Amino acid sequence: MGRGKTVFSHQGRKRWRFFLILCMFIFLTPLVSDAGTLKLKDEVGREVTFSFPPKRIVSLAPNITEILFSLGLDEEVVGVSIHCNYPEKAKSRVRVGSYISIDFERVISLKPDLIIATGAGNPREMVERLERLGFPSFVIFPKRFEDVLQSIRHLGRVSAKEREALSIIESMQRRKEKVAERTKTLYRPKVFLQIGESPIVTVGKGSFGDDLIRLAGGENVAGKDKEMYPRLGMEEILKRSPEVILISSMNPKGDYERILREWERWKMIPAVKQGRIHLIDSDLIDRPSPRIIEGLEEMATLIHPGRYKKPVQN
Repeated sequence: MGRGKTVFSHQGRKRWRFFLILCMFIFLTPLVSDAGTLKLKDEVGREVTFSFPPKRIVSLAPNITEILFSLGLDEEVVGVSIHCNYPEKAKSRVRVGSYISIDFERVISLKPDLIIATGAGNPREMVERLERLGFPSFVIFPKRFEDVLQSIRHLGRVSAKEREALSIIESMQRRKEKVAERTKTLYRPKVFLQIGESPIVTVGKGSFGDDLIRLAGGENVAGKDKEMYPRLGMEEILKRSPEVILISSMNPKGDYERILREWERWKMIPAVKQGRIHLIDSDLIDRPSPRIIEGLEEMATLIHPGRYKKPVQN
C-alpha cells in the first residue's frame, strides 16, 4: 500500500511539472489566431491585438525607426516622425508629426496595421486616441542599456523578425562585454556629461547617460543625484571636480565650438586643465537603438584614451 502511494505521488509530481511548463509556455507565447492576428502585452503593460505580421508600420520615434530598419523592415515602415534621420532610407518615408504632436489625418491616410510608440516621449493620450481610431499601438519604454536589447527582442517578435533581432542582440552583447573586459581593471575617472547648455543639465541616477558612463568605465559625478536630469550650477560642478567632460550634441543648431571655448575659462576643473573636454554625437548616446553600442564604445574611448581603443567593425 505504501509503495503504491509512492508511485502515485511520483506520477502526480510529473503531471504537476508538465502542467506548470504548459502554463509557462501559454503565458510566454504570443497568441496568434487563425485570422492572422497576434495578441501580447507591450512594455507599459497594455494588451495589444494587431494583424500579424504587420505589413504597414508607423514609427513615432527615431530609436524605433532605427530598430525597425535594422530588422530589415524597409518595405513595412510607411511613416515616421519628423525627428527620424537615420538610416538614410527613413528620410524618404512619410512624416507623421513630432513626439507630442501627430498629424492624425496623415496617419489615417497611411492605413497602418501597427503603430510603434515610445513611453519616453509620446503622450499616453495620443496613443489612446490612435487606438480609438482603430490603429493598434505597441509601446516600448527602454530606460537602460539592457532594456534596449529587450525592446529589440519585442519588436522582432511583433514583426516576425525574431532571428534578425537575436542576431543584433548577440552582437551588441558581445561588444558590451568587450568594453567591460577592457576597462574593468582601469581607474574610473569622474565624468560630467552635459546634455543642456542654458541652464547646464547633466544626467543623474537612472538615466541612459548614467548607465553608459558606468558601463564605459567611468564614474558619473551626478550618479547619486535623485533627479534623472539635474541642473548643476558652475559652483557645484567645480566642487565635484570632473576629470572628463563630455558634451552631447543634442541641439542641431547649437554652437558647440563656443561651448567648448566657454569651458576653457575654468582651468581649476581637472578635465579642463588636462584638456579632456570632448563633443560626443547625441544620436549615439541618447537614442535607445542598436547604435547605442557605438555610443558606449565611443564613450569608453574618450574616458580611457590610450588604454581603450574602439574596435573596428567589419
